[in-house]
Amino acid sequence: MINGQILKQAVISGANNISNQKNSINDLNIFPVPDGDTGTNMSMTVNAAVAALEDFDGTCAGDAAGITASAMLRGARGNSGVITSLIFRGFAQGLKDIEEVDGKNLAAALGIGVDAAYKAVMKPTEGTILTVARMAYEAGIEAAKYDRDVVSVWQTIVDKANEALAITPQLLPVLKKAGVVDAGGKGLCVIFEGMLSVIKNGIMIEADDDTAPATVSTFESAAAEFDDDIRFTYCTEFIVGRNAEIETEIGELRSYLESIGDCVVVVNDDEIIKVHVHTEQPGNALSKGLEFGQLLTVKVENMKEQHKNVKSTKKKAESLFPQNQKTISALLQLPQVTVLKTFLKTSVVTMLFRAVRV
Repeated sequence: MINGQILKQAVISGANNISNQKNSINDLNIFPVPDGDTGTNMSMTVNAAVAALEDFDGTCAGDAAGITASAMLRGARGNSGVITSLIFRGFAQGLKDIEEVDGKNLAAALGIGVDAAYKAVMKPTEGTILTVARMAYEAGIEAAKYDRDVVSVWQTIVDKANEALAITPQLLPVLKKAGVVDAGGKGLCVIFEGMLSVIKNGIMIEADDDTAPATVSTFESAAAEFDDDIRFTYCTEFIVGRNAEIETEIGELRSYLESIGDCVVVVNDDEIIKVHVHTEQPGNALSKGLEFGQLLTVKVENMKEQHKNVKSTKKKAESLFPQNQKTISALLQLPQVTVLKTFLKTSVVTMLFRAVRV
């Protein structure tokens, strides 16, 4: 059984784990658009919950799940970030008012989130984070029929999530063509693994101090290699503070957004409406949102520029790589040498080698 404090530590551990690995997840990002930011977006989404949980000192698991879900929905960035927030919203709904939860509670709550995520997405696509979450839930709920132990069930969920991740290229041709697994699915696995560390071993994964500097491998990204056409230029996200006097159905907003873009995700909460859409008409999307209340936050990013910057950075890194590779190889050939850190200082990447003779 886990209570609110254990769940709090698990969420923080999951957030730290994806923060530590966000660069490598960014490198996988080619679907739905190759803009190289999935790891960053998911990290920022989960870390919004970390900030909100800072002052939580209660023991009710349902309360911890509620704080987590609310913060993640408001802080969600990008398509995968919004979907991740919906998955954790399922935990909040399924664990509401429950002081201590077991494996069956967790698996069932995950199922609520998976169902909400599938319904919120404009065109649910298999081979993505949705598949990873669904297969993990299905395995977890099956395992809970025989053993409700929280460690056993969550271990099953993590194992199945990784199995599902491995088959994403078989389900989504664009991933197979690029030779990568789904970035969002990988991010979810990393978050779940971070949570498992606390649930199973009582060990919270700490955030690395040196995760920000990129290495040469960071620039060998699928986003740069896979020169796919980006149909819509602007990733548009906003939160509307709901006006209680407006009775217009939320479906009207969703239908309008689907008519001017794709990757539409609309999440309707008691107080807010969270919107994500890729479009050529961000202004029109925002104007439609205003029909439901006041805009609380707005983010508009040019995905074509993001993709161009990723490609440009990779080219610069490649121009430096040959001489750097010689240095690396020479160091590794030294007898009885321990490589402590790998950063090479150039105008593009930072990689410092420190070798200490044993």
